[in-house]
Amino acid sequence: MKNPIVLFLVRWLLNSVALWAAFRVFGSGYDDIDVTAGFGACLIAGLIFSFVNAVLRPILIILSLPAIVWSLGLFMLVVNGILVYVTLALAPNLSMTFLNSIITGMLLSLVNYIISTMVNYQPEKK
Repeated sequence: MKNPIVLFLVRWLLNSVALWAAFRVFGSGYDDIDVTAGFGACLIAGLIFSFVNAVLRPILIILSLPAIVWSLGLFMLVVNGILVYVTLALAPNLSMTFLNSIITGMLLSLVNYIISTMVNYQPEKK
């Protein structure tokens, strides 16, 4: 699967599924807000996350590099949480607390890691 368009569509779909699952498992984190957005809103949020991840992530990593090095990489959890928080601020009808955004960011990082591993996997030829 080296086609970049197919890879983008797979990432978008799986990020959307992960966002939907995070909303169903963790909720929004606010007591007075019930999660009523469906999978369509998560599809839009997944598309927004793909763009935020491509544009804002490198900038945030460079700006927070001292904190990442000082914390031995654990600050990347906060960076991922910021990316999810910004995504949900831009997405319609979706909101989440920052703590839940950090947890959702961990889930999205795991999904993107699995996708990247599957794309780069090449079985040994005998």
